[in-house]
Amino acid sequence: MKDDVRLSTPVIDINMAHVIMLTEQEIISKSDGASLLRALLNLRKSTLDTSAEDVHMAVEEAVLNQTGKEVGGNLHIAKSRNDQVATALRMSLRQTLIITMLLVAEMRTSLCNSAKKHLKTVILEYTHLQPAQPVTYAHYLLYHVDTLGRDLQRLAQNYARVNFSPLGAGALATTSFPIDRDRVAQLLGFDAVLENSIDAVGSRDFITETMATLTHVELNLSRLAEDLIIWSSPDFGVVELPDDFTSTSSIMPQKKNPEILEVIRARASNVLGNFVATASAIKSLPSTYNLDFQEITPKLWEATETVNSSLRMLTLLIPRIKVNGDISAKNNQSFAAATELANILVREHKIPFRSAHKAVGALVKSLIETNKTFRDLTPELLNKSVKDTLGTNISTLAKDLESIMDPIKIVEAHFVKGGPAPREVKRAISMREKETVCAKTDISKLAERLKEAESGLEEAAKSCSTKNGRLKNPKL
Repeated sequence: MKDDVRLSTPVIDINMAHVIMLTEQEIISKSDGASLLRALLNLRKSTLDTSAEDVHMAVEEAVLNQTGKEVGGNLHIAKSRNDQVATALRMSLRQTLIITMLLVAEMRTSLCNSAKKHLKTVILEYTHLQPAQPVTYAHYLLYHVDTLGRDLQRLAQNYARVNFSPLGAGALATTSFPIDRDRVAQLLGFDAVLENSIDAVGSRDFITETMATLTHVELNLSRLAEDLIIWSSPDFGVVELPDDFTSTSSIMPQKKNPEILEVIRARASNVLGNFVATASAIKSLPSTYNLDFQEITPKLWEATETVNSSLRMLTLLIPRIKVNGDISAKNNQSFAAATELANILVREHKIPFRSAHKAVGALVKSLIETNKTFRDLTPELLNKSVKDTLGTNISTLAKDLESIMDPIKIVEAHFVKGGPAPREVKRAISMREKETVCAKTDISKLAERLKEAESGLEEAAKSCSTKNGRLKNPKL
């Protein structure tokens, strides 16, 4: 019952839609339908008995108390807890997915807003945790905008598959009563009916798919958290985290520990673990309904809450990160301009790239051995390295080396679609912002449709509840 509390409203709505349909199909009388609907409408304003076996029995018992056995005993005609729980889970999950999608969209907006402020803020990126090439911080943030964009697509596709109604499948074989499953699906705001009755009650792929998608989201957030944890250390010094997202050591007063990010990183393991546990529980189950399903539902809700809290926290954090944009010393010491120097040999001196790569590698090695950096590089040193390594004479001018001394010039030279050049990143940010606006509009439409369905259901229930029939106990 503790885990069923969040399903109470969906279960009441399911019963209302079902009673409306039973009345319209003349399976129960209008007066009995009216009594049942008034009882259910009253339940919306009351608290269910938490001592009941589950939320489904709590609703049925509350209706029986108000209408008596002769009327309330018909509430369960042509349905089962099996199809009810599957329907209630989908109803609750689609609301949760809307929240998650909006949070992902908001985080994309936060990342884009920060990126626009850092179009020319150069940082060093790393491969194998070794200094690699200069990019802009905006370019880095756009990477996360794009991963979240794919997550948003997966969530939207996931929502479309969640939004099917299992109700009317009964325990596993539907019913001999002439029910209208499409009418119930329409009243509850579903796109369509999940037709096959065994599939409707026995499949939980909508849960495993959701948890797989949530795992994707949390893994991406965990990688962002990991970067910021590493980059905020004095040894890297790329970013500085705001004080209220960190804490100090109990013994070392100089420490600024990135604990919020560490918790986000750790909880990604919980989301992944819940997905694996859920898939493991389902993989060996026979067809139709099994009580094992009851054990996986709490893991679904835990995963959604973890992902949503991580999204909220990072959305708040991103705009407040300070970035160290002066990497001149690091750029020279780490030889991060080496790739561009090789490119210069290819462009200006027509040396094959693999040969240029070899010559620059030899040059870097000799500079390191003599405790020098690219700041000490001269045309003579480069010419000698090419001659010694390749046996080729070249005549490099000082102006040829200017572009590798300034990190922003290197970045600006990478003006390729998807590259870090400020003009290209600015274009990409504009496109992502438009995508996010469209996504928010689509998500709002989904939410609005559910609200309209809820209003339509309540209106239909109130209309039917006015036709003859009295409550046994009007006051709950």
